[in-house]
Amino acid sequence: MQFQQLQYFVAVAETRHFTRAAELVHVAQPSLSQQIRSLERELGAELFRRARGNITLTDAGEALLPLARRILADADTARHEVAELVQLRRGRVRLGATPSLCTGLLPDVLRAFHDRYPGIRLLIEEGGSHDLVRELARGALDLALVVLPLPTPSPALTTVEVLREDLVVVSSPEAARPGRGRRSVRISDLEGERLVMFRHGYDLRELTVAACRAEGFEPDFAVEGGEMDAVLGFVRAGLGVAVVPRMVATRAGRGLRVTPLARPGLYRTIALAHRSDVAPPRAARELQRMLLSTTAGS
Repeated sequence: MQFQQLQYFVAVAETRHFTRAAELVHVAQPSLSQQIRSLERELGAELFRRARGNITLTDAGEALLPLARRILADADTARHEVAELVQLRRGRVRLGATPSLCTGLLPDVLRAFHDRYPGIRLLIEEGGSHDLVRELARGALDLALVVLPLPTPSPALTTVEVLREDLVVVSSPEAARPGRGRRSVRISDLEGERLVMFRHGYDLRELTVAACRAEGFEPDFAVEGGEMDAVLGFVRAGLGVAVVPRMVATRAGRGLRVTPLARPGLYRTIALAHRSDVAPPRAARELQRMLLSTTAGS
């Protein structure tokens, strides 16, 4: 099995067209078709069903596709690892993080990293932990900041706890204080409050809803479906209250009242994850070191 054959196979699988795939990988279409047939002979199975104007994957093709993508991603990572050369003068880091961490934790760390290594290109992908774990597994990310516990445990990932962050309640200063004006509120005090809630797939949504249900009530949503910036904006407008990380509330600036949650409170555990079977590139390891150093003791 040749690396080039896997490239051609993935190109056909993604375009579902031999001619377009050949154009994509810059090779003549007959050469591409010949390499695909050679790969099928070696594997002992057809990878595509070839009907006039309709190319689909066989069961064997479906099984090979994620493995081929991972092999190609690993090879791409290896090329970039070598290309970084000496003293991290150039290269890239592909970092995934939940939107709230992009707002709260990352700006200061990424600024410090960029000041020290200006030649390193930072590629940031926002998403929920479930999506980030999937992107890590297929080799599309070097590192990801995720919320523990993971939605589905993955033995192929290594996770290192970075910090535990308190959650707080934010509200508009012009609205009545949640929890009848007390300096801190309990989760049970949110019963009867209108909540501004994140979209499905947000770790904070699942955490907040689970905490409310543990207290015996279903949360009442005034607005739901937003990203972090939208949720904070809706709270500022007085549409309701929201449960957000303390770092986000601190960075959000004026226009928000921040009320802590009474003990035992509510918190989330942030971890840095990477694939267990592939060492992160050198630049990613340095960013990992800076993240762990910055959050030590938090």
